[in-house]
Amino acid sequence: MIDLVKSAHEVLDVEIAAVTMEEAVALCASMAESGRPHCIATANAEMLMIARKDGELKHILQRCDLVVPDGAGILWAGEQLHTPFPERVTGADLTERLLLLAEEKQWPVYFLGGAPGVAAEAAAHFRAEKGNFPLAGVHDGYFDREEEKKIIQEIRESGTRLLLVGMGVPKQEKWLSSHKEELGPVVGMGIGGVFDIMAGRLQRAPLWMQRHRLEWAYRLFLQPSRIGRMMALPKYMAAVRKWKKERHG
Repeated sequence: MIDLVKSAHEVLDVEIAAVTMEEAVALCASMAESGRPHCIATANAEMLMIARKDGELKHILQRCDLVVPDGAGILWAGEQLHTPFPERVTGADLTERLLLLAEEKQWPVYFLGGAPGVAAEAAAHFRAEKGNFPLAGVHDGYFDREEEKKIIQEIRESGTRLLLVGMGVPKQEKWLSSHKEELGPVVGMGIGGVFDIMAGRLQRAPLWMQRHRLEWAYRLFLQPSRIGRMMALPKYMAAVRKWKKERHG
């Protein structure tokens, strides 16, 4: 098994695992079989910039069991800091690989988050077209305190091994962190808008764009309203350069 301590690179005070997709899947499998709860985060530039202002999120990321290099901005930072990451491990791709493994290992999976109906649609599409993993339960991202108690009880009593939470950053990371010990021995991962992709409501960029780190441009083309979020990228690049200078001179 890969040593995460030796194979992690720090970017803006957050340790990010320098792992391949295969290594990330193997680590997640080990966590799922451990009988203990674990939290996984998929880091991109936007998440790290939020964490610079949100101390709670930064603390959560620093305590995560595994933080993978999701965004192209993380790979860019690794190059700038002379600590390159072997490849992107995107939340969408890691989710698919783990769901296929869940079918093979018969791990119950719980889908939590998204707009009403989206998570259920995502689970149904995947199970029909790619892999019929055991579905422990589904709930959208809108619930009150009483419903939340029922959701947690359902996750725990169903024997859920893999919990996918699509509530957006930082809500999904904070939810997983605050309820980690109540959920039972699950591997919990925040996946942002992946349910929308799985449900066919949002398209991913073509493979050539993904390989050339242009997925952000495709998302902007499909969702022009994201322009404000994209404006964080130049700030992120400046922050990485400043952090590098402060840390390494």
